[in-house]
Amino acid sequence: MVEKTQNSDRKYYLFALKIVGDFGIAIAVPVVVMVLLGQWLDGKYSSTPTFTVFAFVIAALISIKIVYKKAKIYGEAYRKLDEKIDKNKN
Repeated sequence: MVEKTQNSDRKYYLFALKIVGDFGIAIAVPVVVMVLLGQWLDGKYSSTPTFTVFAFVIAALISIKIVYKKAKIYGEAYRKLDEKIDKNKN
């Protein structure tokens, strides 16, 4: 019985780590790419920090949209994992 509990706990932990990593990438990549693009445009047109700030705002909106979509997907995946683990306990 203890082994089943440890195995189910491990599945939850691995699922949580997957979510954290995926959300971290979904937030970091758009921000880094857009800010670098904004800095390049600021340097090209000598408009510091106009493009950088605008690019950051756009990146934040993109990240919010991506995280929202992924949260819905992970919510469903969590329900399926939970159902699967409950079936194995009984």
